[in-house]
Amino acid sequence: MIEKCKILYRKYEEIIVYLIVGVLTTIVSWAAKFIANALLFHNTMYPTPFENTVLSTINWTTGVIFAYFTNRRFVFKSKEPMRKEAPKFVLSRVSTWILDIVVMQILTALNINLVIASVISAVLVTIANYVFSKLFVFHKKEKADGPK
Repeated sequence: MIEKCKILYRKYEEIIVYLIVGVLTTIVSWAAKFIANALLFHNTMYPTPFENTVLSTINWTTGVIFAYFTNRRFVFKSKEPMRKEAPKFVLSRVSTWILDIVVMQILTALNINLVIASVISAVLVTIANYVFSKLFVFHKKEKADGPK
C-alpha cells in the first residue's frame, strides 16, 4: 500500500504539490483580504463594487507574490532566470485577477456572501492559474535528441 502511494505521488507529484501550494497561497491571500476587509470596510459580508475591487486587488497582489516563489521552487522546480519568468507569471495572473473581479462582482451582485463567492472564485482561478503556469510560465523546453 505504501509503495502504491509512493508510485502515485511520483506520477502526480507536480499536481499534488501545486494543490498544496495553492491551498497555502489561498490562505495567505485570503488572510490579507479579510484583514483588509476588517480594517478598511468594517468586515462587510456584502461589499460594494468598489470595496470588492479593493479586496480582490489586495487578495491578488498578496497571492501573486507568495505563489510565484512557491510555484517556482516547489512545484515547477524552475532554474530559469527570474527576470524571464516573473513578468510572464505576473501577466498570466493579471488575467486571472480580472476573472476573480468579474466572478466576485457577479456573485456578490446576486447576494451571495463574500465567503461563498470567494470559494467559488478561488476554484476557478486556481484551475486557470495552473494551466497558465504549466503552459506559459514554467514550461520545460523539450531537449532535442542528438543525431540519430
